[in-house]
Amino acid sequence: MVGDELMARWVGWFAPEVQPFLVPEGSALAELGRAMDARPAAVEWRDTFGIYSPDEGLTCRGLTATEFRALPRDRRAELVRGQRVAGRRLVPSVRAWPGLWGHGIREQADGHRFVWWRDLLEGRELEALVPFVEGGMRRSRHAEVPAEVWRGAQRVLPGAAEQAGRFPAGSGPNCLATVMAASGVSDSSTQWMQREPFEQWLADRTRPGGRDDRPGTVLVWRSPEGLVQHVAVTLGDGWALHKPSQGWMTPVKVLTVAEVLLSARCPGRRLTRRTVL
Repeated sequence: MVGDELMARWVGWFAPEVQPFLVPEGSALAELGRAMDARPAAVEWRDTFGIYSPDEGLTCRGLTATEFRALPRDRRAELVRGQRVAGRRLVPSVRAWPGLWGHGIREQADGHRFVWWRDLLEGRELEALVPFVEGGMRRSRHAEVPAEVWRGAQRVLPGAAEQAGRFPAGSGPNCLATVMAASGVSDSSTQWMQREPFEQWLADRTRPGGRDDRPGTVLVWRSPEGLVQHVAVTLGDGWALHKPSQGWMTPVKVLTVAEVLLSARCPGRRLTRRTVL
């Protein structure tokens, strides 16, 4: 459930007044609008559009709807078409939105793709936002967890039930922060937790080993270099809690342990287990 205040924020993050566009460095498109800092950081527009560190030869420019619409159509078409090639998210298909044809989306750019601007989104917030937030991902199953499982987890994971199924107030809180907050580190629930403090918590507050059917087993996936890539924690009876990303669009989810193991599987990652003390 998302309240009105958070939904209003979602609208602003989904269709910000200044939108980022990836364009070739040194091109005429690189002179448009204003420069936008696309370094990795927990800022909502980066998570919305999947822009973190542009590929070599690309730069990020920000345009308002007014600036975008003032461009000649061939320039708009070139700009929007380039976003698909560059990997920017939220360049939907015109064909997929026939209800918007009367609102000019076929004329907005090349006739095949369009951009969500704030006025176009008005009155269609849920229609556009729900598919984006769900994004083909599994829904949280926290409502299916029996009361006795939550009671059993309370001793070692006093912060788990409060987080389950909740969306963050913005981008930032990640899987590391979620597991620490579930264990009772209350001030971590709103942070973009870094590896170093998480590793310290892991060393101080957990011991090696664990069982997936018991509460408090921390599942830790590491890269071949030993760096933490993802974490989750078991609730008991085959359930686990995790946050898929630091993005504003991903809630703290409860899934079966099997589902979490499947979703976190990635070539080269190594899974280890530790138990919360």
